[in-house]
Amino acid sequence: MSQIVWIARHGNRIDFVNPEWFNTAERRFDPPLSDDGVVQAYQLGQRLKAENITHIFASPFLRTVQTANQIAEALDLPIKLEAGLSEWLNPAWFPEMPEKLSIEALTELYPRIDSSYTSRVVPQYPETHAEMLVRAGKTATLLADEFFSEDILLVGHGASVLGGAVGLVGASAKDQVKASLCCLVKVVRQEPDWLLELTGDTSHLSEVEEVIRFN
Repeated sequence: MSQIVWIARHGNRIDFVNPEWFNTAERRFDPPLSDDGVVQAYQLGQRLKAENITHIFASPFLRTVQTANQIAEALDLPIKLEAGLSEWLNPAWFPEMPEKLSIEALTELYPRIDSSYTSRVVPQYPETHAEMLVRAGKTATLLADEFFSEDILLVGHGASVLGGAVGLVGASAKDQVKASLCCLVKVVRQEPDWLLELTGDTSHLSEVEEVIRFN
């Protein structure tokens, strides 16, 4: 039986557009989408309306939740917050575990969040790049196996998009996946293998970043 795992990165973030935002933000390491990032997320949702996605999983960072919410509105689906899809907890980026909104606060803001869902994987701070790849890959494979007969969408970050693809396809995905903002990766299960059909498609976007940024 075939199965499709879609993997998407969040849209553009406010601190990429306005670096000064970081200096006064309450949660400096959890930026929301920028205005154009919201547009990107909307366009991604419209792209996915024609697909047979039955479950949406998203990292609990605000920018990924906001991206997933645009898609969930388009597909009329709930959002499952999965910590295993979180940003790479790189100590060079974060001096400590980054503070995020609570699940309760996020659910109040975005009622499509399924508060009954429990993350299958919980990342530990700090983590190396190799540890992040293993964590994100484990998350993708666990969710693919748990929802074996269904097509699913994982909404993450540049690092976890790459890690998810590597976990499913193998190390060859490292050199193939281009995890730009609001990109789309498509991985198809054809037993016993996974085939990488889209490696970071952005054809649904009206504006595409010229240089891929991760943090």
